[in-house]
Amino acid sequence: MKKILLMGNPNVGKSAIFSRLTGARVVISNYPGTTVEFMQGHIRLRGEEALVIDVPGTYTIKPTNKAEEVAVQMLGRDGDIVINVVDATNLERNLYLTLQLIESGIPMVIALNMWDDTKHCGIEINLEKLKAILDVPVIPTCGLSGEGIKELVESLSKAKPREKKISSAEKRWQEIGKIIGEIQKLHHRHHTFLDSLQDLSIKPSTGIPIAIAVLFLSFQIIRFIGEGLISYLFEPLFKNLWAPLMLKLSSILDPGTFLHQILIGKLIENQIDFGQSFGLLTTGLFVPLAMVLPYIFSFYIVLGLLEDAGYLPRLAVLVDNIMHHLGLHGYAIIPMMLGLGCNVPGALATRLLEGRREKFIAATLMAIAIPCMAQTAMIIGLVGERGGGYVAIIFSTLFLVLVLKGLLLNKLLKGRSPEILIEIPPYRSPQFQAVIKKLWMRIRGFLTAAIPYVLLGILFVNILYALKI
Repeated sequence: MKKILLMGNPNVGKSAIFSRLTGARVVISNYPGTTVEFMQGHIRLRGEEALVIDVPGTYTIKPTNKAEEVAVQMLGRDGDIVINVVDATNLERNLYLTLQLIESGIPMVIALNMWDDTKHCGIEINLEKLKAILDVPVIPTCGLSGEGIKELVESLSKAKPREKKISSAEKRWQEIGKIIGEIQKLHHRHHTFLDSLQDLSIKPSTGIPIAIAVLFLSFQIIRFIGEGLISYLFEPLFKNLWAPLMLKLSSILDPGTFLHQILIGKLIENQIDFGQSFGLLTTGLFVPLAMVLPYIFSFYIVLGLLEDAGYLPRLAVLVDNIMHHLGLHGYAIIPMMLGLGCNVPGALATRLLEGRREKFIAATLMAIAIPCMAQTAMIIGLVGERGGGYVAIIFSTLFLVLVLKGLLLNKLLKGRSPEILIEIPPYRSPQFQAVIKKLWMRIRGFLTAAIPYVLLGILFVNILYALKI
């Protein structure tokens, strides 16, 4: 099976191109011997199935970190054809990797991505000249809208191997300068509101108030959607449809029997009470599906919108100084945000951090002081009736524990947190299709990874209770 590698700098839209090429059905894997993840999917190419691999983002084929090392290994071992995804609005920086890939001799096609943004940025690129200079197919694309994807697939048949050659870094930069001078023109454009917002959201004096407002609004939206789904969808479904079925099953099993105690639990005034029956098929299903899932659903919608809009890297830069006191750098905010939805993907996301020290601190803080959405739903459900002040006390206590524990770990563990090196993409309109795909993948992960353990736990406790142990 032919293997097609999607390669490019970080944040050039590789994942959007990958999604357009392969659809939603993808496999996320670790590269052998590492914890670096990559995605792979399939595409029909001239009647034959080909494997498409979304390679970790890299600036060069001379690796400086583990992700770049994996990218270079994939190029050497797994690549039959390379699709070099290039940010058309940052052509000069992206061309360095392009020239290295051309020098490697592997057949390749260039996807000049974010083509629609060049007009907004006042950038004019002469495509024909670029094709002639590089002597490889160059296809303008837009991963968000799907523009150019069909032409990109068709151009793969034109990708041809080239002679390998080696150039110095200095010569490459000189060549890049000549290429840019010949094929790119910059036109004057007025500073837009979005440009001003990008500047304001990264300066501490204005960025911190914006961050507080964004996070406050985000959690208000999460609560609004979650409570709405519970009140108007899940509770009516369980009470009007599931409860009558459970009552019929209860009459068949006979209350007081061992099986009834495990599956149905106890009846409250001869009725199913999903909050107090504690059966595997009653409370066991109601709590994760009707109380927790709505909040997880709403959380991942908001997180997906913030991700695709390009806000999270700015938040990472803003909190960098604070996180250094806890032994981390600003990028640790990403796993912690994921941990608010579910600790499992949050813990897995600590792989993004560089050293074992940072990974250990982040995972420890997440386990102790960051409530997942299931715990948050239970806190709101149990304490919220007494008033918002009690909920605020609980979360304030958790935040205090987070800070104190982080300060302590930073003092006790040897080493220091590294400086933050992060790509800050421009703000973009989130793509509905991409947000929904990510939402489905994360919800599916919760349903398959978390709920079975919840049900097993309830089953185990119910067996012990029924046996009066």
